[in-house]
Amino acid sequence: MKTGLRNLITDVAGLTVGNASDSGLNSGVTAIVCDPPATAAVQVLGGAPGTRETDLLEPHNTVETVNALVLSGGSAFGLDAASGVQAYLREQGKGFAVGPHRIPIVPAAILFDLINGGNKDWGRYPPYRDLGYQAAAAAAEEFSIGTAGAGTGALTATFKGGLGSASAIVADCLTIGALVAANPMGTATIGSSRHFWAAPFEIGNEFGGLGMPSPLPSDATGLKIKFRDMSRGVSNTTIAVIATDASLTKAEAKRLAIAAHAGFARAIWPSHTPFDGDLVFALATGASGRKPAADEFIDLCAAAASTMSRAIARGIYAATPDDRDLMPAWSTAGN
Repeated sequence: MKTGLRNLITDVAGLTVGNASDSGLNSGVTAIVCDPPATAAVQVLGGAPGTRETDLLEPHNTVETVNALVLSGGSAFGLDAASGVQAYLREQGKGFAVGPHRIPIVPAAILFDLINGGNKDWGRYPPYRDLGYQAAAAAAEEFSIGTAGAGTGALTATFKGGLGSASAIVADCLTIGALVAANPMGTATIGSSRHFWAAPFEIGNEFGGLGMPSPLPSDATGLKIKFRDMSRGVSNTTIAVIATDASLTKAEAKRLAIAAHAGFARAIWPSHTPFDGDLVFALATGASGRKPAADEFIDLCAAAASTMSRAIARGIYAATPDDRDLMPAWSTAGN
């Protein structure tokens, strides 16, 4: 398997991504803009999700496509970010046509980063609506990963979290891409080492090239839980998007989202806990003009898991240090 040109979710034609963050807040927003609108679905496997407009993504419901997706920090306050993205798209004349009106369809998911060293004393209204607008306006094929957008204030149990992305070419004709804000209760690295659980799926040296440790450290399977004593609150959740240029139905897109959750389990230990809101959106742009055959769809689902696991590791690998950090950045930690 090889990566796409950028090794980003924007290798899937029809997608752009924009980030906005507030360094004082230590939080941010990532917007994924679909032009034209893309078939979408969602799968939630964490026990503490925070979402907006996810019911409409179920295969039995009417709306087939979305104009954008939003990943945001800020816990429930961050759901305001979708209104900012919606405002930007409305100005561009984008949205679901209802008579003379255009209603941009913008599902969203949030992670908890309120207790991460940033100043959350924002007054009456949180800043996420404005950050959402800025993120949508910044959407492009190239974007930053690591300490950026929704991953700005993310943490794992051992290192800083971050915004990650990766892509892969499947069956020489289809592209799949992942985008993830990794803020799990668990850890993406093995025991006390710097080796990533996602190492078997690494392409080149995209997250350090360390491979698997040999032998495995004695604490490899030990549970490292972020803020286990809960004195800092429940500060978790990994939220993600898996996308392809294949032509899929909503039901097939949901199956792709389900498959991508295996990438969480391959990259984070433990994942899908009662205190994570782990969620994957799926997008199918159809830009390839190709409907995958049954065997190709199996390959696509497998690639969804491996690409997602790589994106998680890349987000943590790319995180940059800050004086307020509650966890060290992977890049500055000892061997």
